[in-house]
Amino acid sequence: MKKIIFQLNNVNKTYQTNSHNVHAIRNLSLDIYEGDFTVIMGSSGSGKSTLLYLISGMDNFNSGEIKYNNFNINNLSEKELIKLRRKEFGMIYQGIHLIPYLTIFENVLTTLMLIEKNKKIAIKKSEEMLLSLDLQKELHRLPSQISGGQQQRAAVARALINNCNVLFADEPTGALNTSQGENLLNLLSNINNSNKSIIMVTHDLKAACRGNRILFLKDGKIEGELNLKKFLNDQSLDEREEEIYNFLRQRGW
Repeated sequence: MKKIIFQLNNVNKTYQTNSHNVHAIRNLSLDIYEGDFTVIMGSSGSGKSTLLYLISGMDNFNSGEIKYNNFNINNLSEKELIKLRRKEFGMIYQGIHLIPYLTIFENVLTTLMLIEKNKKIAIKKSEEMLLSLDLQKELHRLPSQISGGQQQRAAVARALINNCNVLFADEPTGALNTSQGENLLNLLSNINNSNKSIIMVTHDLKAACRGNRILFLKDGKIEGELNLKKFLNDQSLDEREEEIYNFLRQRGW
């Protein structure tokens, strides 16, 4: 029996734009399981990224409840939420968002120093993390001095440096070319196979193939779910892609 790490019960999110209310998430209930590679898909405006940011504690919801490891995060102060995110969660953004005036090493080290006060330990861990992602030659370069794929790997290093339990990813291949995107997806698959839980928003069919659970969102509600086996490197991506494509097509995607 899989362990439930997130429980969402009747969650609603409404925001105002152009003087009218937008119901981004509507009475949504959902369990997310430890060790899964959960993929959230849906058309533009369906609420995918909103849901990701609600689960990760980076946005507030209007009603309902969200539990992490059976602890209700509704009751946390902003300071407590920040502490939770720093210790338990990692986030990969579509736009990468590395600090442009810091080197790749400094971007990772600065993140770790938020929870690790021993600077020697933080330096060693940051170097080891960047080494493991084949970025040893880029340590002291600025983001503008390396390729898009290297920037995205640095962003993964930053997201993982706190030894997070859950890795969130918002359209992580959106700014990458085909080769860079495939390399990143291979990395995410390896991370998931080492028993890290991943929750990813994507519109990319090839990215979705790496998940073992696909959730389809429409108008702020879950309209369908597809469960697949864990992705293994020797599997046929074509077969997984066809299965996901048929699942999406049945829902008007």
